[in-house]
Amino acid sequence: MKVNVHAVNFNVDGKLVDFVQDRMDKLEKYYDKVVSVDVYLKVEKTSDKENKIVEVKMNVPGDDFMVKKQCKTFEEGIELSAESLGRLLVKRKEKMSPHI
Repeated sequence: MKVNVHAVNFNVDGKLVDFVQDRMDKLEKYYDKVVSVDVYLKVEKTSDKENKIVEVKMNVPGDDFMVKKQCKTFEEGIELSAESLGRLLVKRKEKMSPHI
């Protein structure tokens, strides 16, 4: 699966990119037909502590899944996004598999 990381209004460091790649790779255990993942990391200019926005767009054959999370850190947002996507992928796999 191809993972693209897009940082909006800031420069992303290598550790964060590796973390995103690692976390998205783990999603393949739920559904192995994922084509690509686009991760958008944004910093909102507010006084609010939860100013980090993580948007993940996952492309699977016949569908696109979009998850958006706002948290204090990018790592937390990526974790929450990955959990949500994991649940979506399990549902998708259950729909696609024939019931016995």
